[in-house]
Amino acid sequence: MWINPFHSVQDCNLQQGWVSWFLGGQLNVAVNCLDRHVHIAPNKVALIWEKDEPGKEVRVTYRELLELTCRLGNTLKRQGVKKGDRVTIYMPPCPLAVASMLACARIGAVHTVVFAGFSSEALADRIRDAQSETVITVNQGLRGGKVIELKQTVDQAVQTCPLVKRVLVSMRTEQKVPMSKLDVPLEEEMMKEDVCCEPAAMESEDLLFLLYTSGSTGKPKGLVHSQAGYLLYAAITHKYVFDYHDGDVFGCVADIGWITGHSYVVYGPLCNGGTTVLFESTPVYPNPGRYWETVERLRINQFYGAPTAIRLLLRYGDEWVKRYDRSSLKTLGSVGEPINTEAWEWYFNVVGDARCPVVDTWWQTGFFFTGDGAYRTSQGYYQLTGRLDDVISVSGHRLGTAELEDIVNQHRAVAESAVIAFPHEIKGEGAYVFIVLKKGTDVSQERLSNELKELVSKKIAKYASPEYVQVTKRLPKTRSGKIMRRVLKKIVEDKADELGDLTTLDDHEAVEEIIKGHKRLLQEEQGQ
Repeated sequence: MWINPFHSVQDCNLQQGWVSWFLGGQLNVAVNCLDRHVHIAPNKVALIWEKDEPGKEVRVTYRELLELTCRLGNTLKRQGVKKGDRVTIYMPPCPLAVASMLACARIGAVHTVVFAGFSSEALADRIRDAQSETVITVNQGLRGGKVIELKQTVDQAVQTCPLVKRVLVSMRTEQKVPMSKLDVPLEEEMMKEDVCCEPAAMESEDLLFLLYTSGSTGKPKGLVHSQAGYLLYAAITHKYVFDYHDGDVFGCVADIGWITGHSYVVYGPLCNGGTTVLFESTPVYPNPGRYWETVERLRINQFYGAPTAIRLLLRYGDEWVKRYDRSSLKTLGSVGEPINTEAWEWYFNVVGDARCPVVDTWWQTGFFFTGDGAYRTSQGYYQLTGRLDDVISVSGHRLGTAELEDIVNQHRAVAESAVIAFPHEIKGEGAYVFIVLKKGTDVSQERLSNELKELVSKKIAKYASPEYVQVTKRLPKTRSGKIMRRVLKKIVEDKADELGDLTTLDDHEAVEEIIKGHKRLLQEEQGQ
């Protein structure tokens, strides 16, 4: 639905990095996701909030979601938020988190959702980089039967964010939390506002949202997504890739803090007038049958999850799957990282009863460059195996090795480090850290390992914590001083006999020492 029609469909030059869509057009994304459906089917369910405790789901209609969004949009405007302002959202999957995103879109503010598992320092980095004056959060989160003190994390973060003028606090639980002069009780303020909020007319290429990723340079990067092109892409791929039809229940279990959650929990399904599931819990709470019990109870038609979770559940066997009715399923999806053959076959044969196609959307950019890994099967099919640059994918979370090294190098005992990805049975990839100690330092490898894991958890998030820490006297380097990461990668993959060309290696003894240390570390791990 356009406010003003576009005059050109596209102006794109991929070689020069110039991409523009629907030039001259004006629209409002919230109107396309809410208002136009309310006119036709106001009482249709938009969201099914699958809360942490199973069987406590909450259904929100399109009319109710529009009213929430409008009240919140008016609250933001009353608080001084203007078109183009950045608003940081640090919330678990819940209806008010979706309303926060749509309220920003409605008034023309730019939302930046930060995954609610990030530490206060990681959150502060993103608030500062986005230059947000407004943060929206909850008093506490609930996940896997545990209480997470999200407001406390925000309090710590904003201490180093002088631009922040207001923190809007929603009550996810009944537990009262300390409120400062920055804090605004969100529900109380929303109830004072009107249920109508005038939508802003946005240009097709205006910013819709920023979403931060961690690249290989160590500094979080805010990726820009604009209005019309993004919304069309999300809607079309949701409809056609997953074969979504009116009346289906779409179950994407990704967190809204990631691009998959943005596109396939919020914008794609809602633009198509669909019913979408907000999953607050974990795959194994209260037991490993949680996903499939949810599928049975909510009658989910399309199930969309990550290979990490599939590998985890595979270890618990078929029984937890087969005890629940999955006859509603029509399509299975995989996202976040490449899916290995064993996990794919279990997903297809056991979860989908060999009747539901598995849509592997890890490759969803659809455009590949030198450095992307792939292999060709004997039947002529190509399987993409992942990027070959310095980015680790831990449980679908992308981490720059440079960012991890930057944190590790802050430890008082560390002179130099190298972080390498290695195959992990559950997480897909794990972080293996090589450490060179400062001269004169006396610290055990066990103690150093524990301290570094704690440091990374504090600075980034718990999932980023390294699996292994190996202390070595020196790292393998070229004569020009560049660390030979491919050598380290072969060692941690137990392929020391495939090191390849070492003619540029400056110190061959360093490699022998690292191989011996790696074997010793694995033996110690197995002996525990």
